[in-house]
Amino acid sequence: MNYISIKDINSLSKWVRSALKIKKNPLKNQSLGKNKTLGMLFFNPSLRTRLSTQKAALNLGMNVMVMNFTNEGWTLEFEDGAVMNSGASEHIKEAAEVVSQYCDMIAIRAFAGLEDKEKDYAETVISGFLKHATVPIVNMESAVRHPLQSLADAITMEEYKTEHKPKVVLSWAPHPKALPQAVANSFVEMMQLQKNMDFVITHPEGYELSPEITKDCKIEYDQNKAFENADFVYVKNWSNFKDYGKVTNIDPEWTVNAEKMALTNNGKFMHCLPVRRNVIVTDEVIDSENSIVIQQANNRTYAAQLVLQKILKKL
Repeated sequence: MNYISIKDINSLSKWVRSALKIKKNPLKNQSLGKNKTLGMLFFNPSLRTRLSTQKAALNLGMNVMVMNFTNEGWTLEFEDGAVMNSGASEHIKEAAEVVSQYCDMIAIRAFAGLEDKEKDYAETVISGFLKHATVPIVNMESAVRHPLQSLADAITMEEYKTEHKPKVVLSWAPHPKALPQAVANSFVEMMQLQKNMDFVITHPEGYELSPEITKDCKIEYDQNKAFENADFVYVKNWSNFKDYGKVTNIDPEWTVNAEKMALTNNGKFMHCLPVRRNVIVTDEVIDSENSIVIQQANNRTYAAQLVLQKILKKL
């Protein structure tokens, strides 16, 4: 069993209920991972993903090994038939098989390069490990998806669910740097698995996500209109998909502020973190009682623990 996409879940509602049970007693299955090792490979920086996944593994009694390829590992080559006479020192074929001998499970974090859309959306790093590793693979954020985050988001919304059918908004917000689409993509895919929720995506024209991911989702280019009567507002920047990896809009009018949140139905503010204050969202919003970003971050542990637990039971 691998966990690469939120679509690997057979029943989102059942998984969310299981995660909430884990949250009530996270050390219940501490013997499940005894003598099992999780290898965590980071090709990009991490705070919540690293600590929450490591804590989840420890809660299950696993050993954990962490390696940062940014400054510790050999540069890997992923292309079959490559003539390795410059640059990369080791091929994914050997690396994946060797790591598989040391670990019972491999978790990988590798962002989009945001230069070559085809290469990013081919999921070069994750695909290489899936092809050549001999143990289960967990996606800790890849070029296209962040399924641990979207599972935590689903858990958080369940905890704060309304009695009525909720309206959920995914809103783009400005950012000075080009950011991947992974968090937004996985949130969209998670919402497509939800039942009895109204879902709207809002962003400036030209900032559409991959049509293969958004499919039939409702898109509203007027942010204020999208926010009307929303129960949850999930805010995230992503760089341009059409003009791939480019920052073509930094309009501060899209920053989420108190006036915009006042249009909602006492809506909860959500963000995956880290967040640029007073660029993505104003202080008064993120510091308000309706901000649940810290609770989201806490649920990252239980999302990861559920995934690891399910894989361990199949080993």
